Amino acid sequence: MARRSVVVVGGGVAGLAAAYELSGGAAGPDGATPRVELIESSERLGGPLATAEVAGRVLDVGPDGVLARRPEAVGLVEELGLTERLEPIAASGAWVWLRGAAREIPTGLALGVPTDAAALRRWPGLSRRGRWALARDRRWPARLSVGEDATIGAIVRAKLGDEVAHGLVEPLVGGIQAGRIDELSARSVFPALLEAARRGGSLAAALAEGEPASPGPRHASERAGPAFVTLTSGLGSLPGALGAALAARGVVLRRATAVTALRRTPSGPYPWEVDTATTTTPADAVVLATPAPVTAALAGRHHGALAALSAVRSAGVAVVTLSLERATTALPATGTGLLVPLATAWPGPDSMLVTALSFLDRKWPHLRGDDDVLVRAHAGRSDDARWRDLDDDALVARVLDEARHLLGRAGPLRAAHVARWPSALAQYELGHASLVEAARAGARALGLALAGSAYDGVGVPATIGSGRRAAREVCERLAI
Repeated sequence: MARRSVVVVGGGVAGLAAAYELSGGAAGPDGATPRVELIESSERLGGPLATAEVAGRVLDVGPDGVLARRPEAVGLVEELGLTERLEPIAASGAWVWLRGAAREIPTGLALGVPTDAAALRRWPGLSRRGRWALARDRRWPARLSVGEDATIGAIVRAKLGDEVAHGLVEPLVGGIQAGRIDELSARSVFPALLEAARRGGSLAAALAEGEPASPGPRHASERAGPAFVTLTSGLGSLPGALGAALAARGVVLRRATAVTALRRTPSGPYPWEVDTATTTTPADAVVLATPAPVTAALAGRHHGALAALSAVRSAGVAVVTLSLERATTALPATGTGLLVPLATAWPGPDSMLVTALSFLDRKWPHLRGDDDVLVRAHAGRSDDARWRDLDDDALVARVLDEARHLLGRAGPLRAAHVARWPSALAQYELGHASLVEAARAGARALGLALAGSAYDGVGVPATIGSGRRAAREVCERLAI
């Protein structure tokens, strides 16, 4: 019998995790391990998991930490023997820019949704009308029928009012997803919110009684310990470690190679052939760990539910890292960052471009320097691509001006780095869960598997889990 062959298309962290699981996972390869080939169109593995040297330190220029309570990322780090590089976050809390000033975000929130109205009774971030809406939810909750799904914005606005939606939920949830809460699906992004709305009565009370909320679908297993962790070598070093482990296992890694076609073979030992410009690889199964529209382009002609993945939109973002003189930069007294709501006015042109500032050397002790602070600015949402129209110098200048407005004092600038991620974050809009369920069913019927941030959550742990899940499906199907 010919040796089993599996091709993984896409070398982001989902594809790398799939190849790792296919090649034996934590136990490593054995006699039944298939031949695994991973094909990535770019020169570099890892997608937005990347690092750069800024101000003499290696910094993440994509995701810089992972939710440690979810097991997928930390578990993989431990399996790779990198446990000594794990570093817990060293600060907590955050601020939001509301009513012309930075306001410390109160405790008792679930992804920005208040679960205790009393905690916000005198909070200056809300007007009297906004606080009344919270009190009303406890005493005379609005009725709302959500059915199978509703947008996060529709639920929060109906139950808690526009101010909470605009000033707390939109900056937090919208920032994580780089989307708009009036478009994002509660079922896919914030299932605890949908469940609380279905229960009726007070939304805040229902959330307070439930399990701690985290973005994306729920995971059955959660770990104790710090909320977030990173790697002292940068989270962006994980793809390199995975790539080295895969190469040592004999996985074929092909970079800078685009897959041009995915073809069924009517006869022969392998049901699939994966084409590039110069090669054809036969396969028993294929894991498609590509962005949803790319998956649709490659596999859509084989099944209508896969073609429908072309409808999944993505949001692009820019990450601008600033090294600022410590003595002349005024950060808030505590917290890991500052959120900026939509359409925030400032003295400069149009509304603010920055959606959040993150205080990197306060979050991660290994990044702290004596003479500077590291501030990372995020720009871009699903309907705001103004950052694309600015070159790097103009983008840094704009971000620095906005940071000075938000912080009061910031600078002089010592170094800067710009990273652009044109389609970094899939948008989980209404109907997304049904779209994914149908696509996965169609893929299984064909002997394909789907993995990536378009399916199980946009965070790094969810994406790693998505890759390993797809690989396990393949192994079970082939009885490897």
